[in-house]
Amino acid sequence: MIPDWALTTIYWLHMLATVIWIGGLVTLSIFVLPPASHALKPADYAALLERTQKRLDPAAWFSLALLLATGMIQMSSSEYYQGFLVIGNRWAVALLIKHIVFLGMVLISAYMTWWLLPALRRNTLQQIQAAPDELQGSENETLHKREIALIRLNLALGVIILALTAVARTSGG
Repeated sequence: MIPDWALTTIYWLHMLATVIWIGGLVTLSIFVLPPASHALKPADYAALLERTQKRLDPAAWFSLALLLATGMIQMSSSEYYQGFLVIGNRWAVALLIKHIVFLGMVLISAYMTWWLLPALRRNTLQQIQAAPDELQGSENETLHKREIALIRLNLALGVIILALTAVARTSGG
């Protein structure tokens, strides 16, 4: 049995990690990347992407790890938890769907961190170094549109996770 003070701390850490991760997605998808892509020159946009990724990635990945750890503790301490992959009530169904959506968010984040954003930076830097008549922005534009779409998809999935959390908390057994 987990003491109340420890469970309270775990809930607080879980909510804090959620705010950091979802807040980062909102900030990027609405306030930073769309206006920056239109207002900045390619070199400045590439620099912004690099600096943003260096600052946000550690916080995002730490938040994901914290969400996983604290979420598992919360789940196992719930009176509605009946065992691994035992789907015997509405709470368990909501949690199962929530974990599947969470896995999707992790996979999207991994793809963006280790493939998409490095490819976008590489392509932008190649455009900067190319002669003016050699510039072809179609690949960069495609990568940028994919980046914005995936950030927005992750944000939508995060909102779905919040809704599933509400379902789980109000569903009882």
